[in-house]
Amino acid sequence: MTDHHTYKMLELVGSSTTSTDDAIQNAIAQAAKSVKLMEWFEVLETRGHIENGKVAHFQVTIKVGFRIDNS
Repeated sequence: MTDHHTYKMLELVGSSTTSTDDAIQNAIAQAAKSVKLMEWFEVLETRGHIENGKVAHFQVTIKVGFRIDNS
């Protein structure tokens, strides 16, 4: 066991027709299929698509930090 951890970050864009929270959850859930040891995320940007005067789609850009194995 080491007395420190080393992390790497990746940037993801999640999307949803429901909410920004759902867009974040979707991005993390998809990344979790191939990225191990994810430990935190940071929201960088939020945007959406408007149709007929209503929000139709949410997009959220996040950075996800994951620990490098054995660190």
